Amino acid sequence: MIKRKILELDRVRRIQGGFSFIPHRFLTDGFLASLSQTEILLYLFLVLASDRNGLSFYSYDAICTLLQITVDDYVEARDGLIQKDLIAFDGTLFQVLDLPEKPVSKDVGKPLCYGHSKIRDLVEQSIKGM
Repeated sequence: MIKRKILELDRVRRIQGGFSFIPHRFLTDGFLASLSQTEILLYLFLVLASDRNGLSFYSYDAICTLLQITVDDYVEARDGLIQKDLIAFDGTLFQVLDLPEKPVSKDVGKPLCYGHSKIRDLVEQSIKGM
């Protein structure tokens, strides 16, 4: 068993002012592994920005500026988090949701085609099938 010792007694974390947390099972149950890097970044931001009910009102332009991501990356990450049942969004208001029972697959909601090589592969497969 690992002995735990506080290294910096005068720097122990405390909840002051805001309220945010990520349950430990986000890591241990595979939720973190199921997300892309941009989804992780957006999820962490929404957790930090939300109140005790998980609600936040940041606009897409503020989020993109703060996270230094493009609008396309933001939309893809937001939609991925929605499809993976981690957040809700009504067009102006975000809610970070209680974690579902288990993570949704990393590939849920991804478009069928990822680029020119994938398109070429699909065309070749359809030609072979003729």
